[in-house]
Amino acid sequence: MMKLDRRFVRVLPMISSSPRGRRSLRVVCFGSVAVAALLSGCAVGPDFERPKPPEIAGYTAEPLAPETASAETKGGDAQRFVTDMDIPGQWWTLFHSAALNSLIEQSLKANPDLKAAQAALRGAMENLHAQQGAFFPQVQAGFTPQRYKDASQLSPTLSTPATYFNLYSAQVSVSYPLDIWGGTRRAVESARAQAEAQRYQLEATYLTLTSNVVAAALQEASLKAQIAATEAIIKLETESLVLSKKQLVLGQTSGGDVAAQEAALAQAQTTLPPLQKQLAQQRDLIAALAGRFPSDQPPQTFDLAMLDLPKDVPVTLPAKLIEHRPDIRAAEENLHSASAEVGVAIANMLPNLTLSATSGTSATQLSQLFQSGNGFWTIGSSLTQTVFDGGTLLAKKRAADAGLDQAMAQYESTTVTAFQNVADALRALQADADAVKAGLAAERAADKSLQIARRQQQLGSISYLAMLNAEQTYQQALITLVQAQAGRYADTAALFQALGGGWWNRADVAEAE
Repeated sequence: MMKLDRRFVRVLPMISSSPRGRRSLRVVCFGSVAVAALLSGCAVGPDFERPKPPEIAGYTAEPLAPETASAETKGGDAQRFVTDMDIPGQWWTLFHSAALNSLIEQSLKANPDLKAAQAALRGAMENLHAQQGAFFPQVQAGFTPQRYKDASQLSPTLSTPATYFNLYSAQVSVSYPLDIWGGTRRAVESARAQAEAQRYQLEATYLTLTSNVVAAALQEASLKAQIAATEAIIKLETESLVLSKKQLVLGQTSGGDVAAQEAALAQAQTTLPPLQKQLAQQRDLIAALAGRFPSDQPPQTFDLAMLDLPKDVPVTLPAKLIEHRPDIRAAEENLHSASAEVGVAIANMLPNLTLSATSGTSATQLSQLFQSGNGFWTIGSSLTQTVFDGGTLLAKKRAADAGLDQAMAQYESTTVTAFQNVADALRALQADADAVKAGLAAERAADKSLQIARRQQQLGSISYLAMLNAEQTYQQALITLVQAQAGRYADTAALFQALGGGWWNRADVAEAE
């Protein structure tokens, strides 16, 4: 606060060079010391206190298993849940994919949503600086040249009988509303909280973008694997149809069986275009996330084979989740801002005191403007108190109270949702591991059954229905396994996102703080 007073004193000597002006400056400068004393006092309204973290020990009702099930296939490794494991700022590098790292780097540079969030933060910071300007006196300088003509029958304005004259006036005015009740401090507190909220909104946008890019890449890999599986099934169905036609010529099967095999092949072929459509749309999504148009596809492509499944996954302590989730931190700052707005509303209902001072000089000739004896000054104060406003200020105070209650409820809702996200991701990882294990067993059993059925078909010792059933069973088992593998990668990324994404470990955030 003393820095504020020194600036005040440096500005005021510009007002006047006359002895009377200097005496008035000493009075105003003395007043600035009183201002400092007022600013150091308490402010009306509630003093914000951070909400306490929930008093819970875990995310799920039952204890979490130390690790998941495993299976001997791609993406089937057991995952260990490591309590209070820290998350790297670039958590996606744990998938060990150079293409994924490159795509995310491009997206962070070009994505328009991230640019919008960055601009919003800059705007919030400038609004904070603008609000902080209320701590300083308002100084205005003016110069007024005027041409006058007095009525000849009235007393002249000048000390001479001249009725026509020019008047030049130059003055500096200083006004300073004393922050007696802390309304200005509360307003700055609110603006600072809003800027902090916007900073966490930026972190949330950053996390959402990187998570969406990872999810889109994993979905592309999943769709490509499903397309490859479907094409393999179509190949099997085609080979079965060729064999059925040969057997028809030899009289080993009927025309109805051949027609049914043709229908089965056609049915398998109909499942391919929807997957190809989804893959094309997924590529469009990846281009949009990278800040590109659909016609300008990024060069990176993704397969499950090029991605590693992180074996150690973090389980942040519940008390730390409150610190790490950017949406919770943003909600907390919104709560802080709403608390400060209550103080602003209370201060507006109380008397306001403003100090003011004006000093200047006037002359009829511009060359005499700063001569001795032409100076003038005023110094004073004003005390105002709203007596009647139809209940406006009281209604605004009640609205601020309601806004505080709303912000608290939104904070609680955001916190509950965050814990739900983590619990859902943990349960998903456990279920995904079991699904991959079961899916692998089903795929191997279905493949073995299909191979036996195909040998029997070649020998003509199996019915068409049995063969068709074996093919359809294998088709479903293969697709299910691919989806389970991809789901495990996706839910691992979802856990990193739910835990906050490690933004606190990024170098650029550390530099900003």
